Amino acid sequence: METTTDGFLGGRLQIAQPVDGYRAATDPVYLAASIPAALGESILDVGCGVGTASLCLGSRVAGLALTGLELQSEYADLARLNADNNEHDLNVVCANLGDLPADLRVQSFDHVMTNPPFFIGDNLSVPDNAAKVLAHVETMDLGSWIALSLKRLKSRGSFTIIHLANRLPTILAAMDGACGDIRVLPIAARNGRAAKRVLVQGIKTSKAPMSLLPPLIVHDGTAHERDGDDYSATTRQILREGQALQL
Repeated sequence: METTTDGFLGGRLQIAQPVDGYRAATDPVYLAASIPAALGESILDVGCGVGTASLCLGSRVAGLALTGLELQSEYADLARLNADNNEHDLNVVCANLGDLPADLRVQSFDHVMTNPPFFIGDNLSVPDNAAKVLAHVETMDLGSWIALSLKRLKSRGSFTIIHLANRLPTILAAMDGACGDIRVLPIAARNGRAAKRVLVQGIKTSKAPMSLLPPLIVHDGTAHERDGDDYSATTRQILREGQALQL
């Protein structure tokens, strides 16, 4: 697999990822920034890819027990390589979420986070690259993905997902009854534009009501008008400095 090495968190993390396949961008960074983890807690990253979200989280919070679950062996190998190269401890399990190994089935975690495949195969032209298909196109329906992820979560633990805004009804339906204190953060490119992403976080077994949060605005201004990035101050702190995203 041909790879490139790309910088995250202002270059503090160097992540190897495939040239042709799923390539991490900002979504796993936002996901990691939103996890309310503390020293000594355990995290499961479902569909961890090359490990970007886990390593971003490990860079912000020391002393975490990080586990990544990844279906594709090539991505799992890259996640292990990235953990070694960035001097982070990350246990990567190569397995199907629907058919977990016995030792993982008996574990529960303080936090579960996931950046699952976004697209439904019937709605797009499927890429020729088989690994790219598995990374981008659902092979398990989103509701089942969430339900199985929640089984690995401790009571009062947090579940966090980043996904397309148009999948919010499915996400909320899957979390209904299992989680409370659900917080929905729309992510919009600019002021006045519709959100294309949502971060959704809930607490397992909580009965607290849902909150719809003000949107995270990624870029300043109404259009890109100069060379270089035009990230908002909040977004720059998350993407470049590795600061937390408070939900």
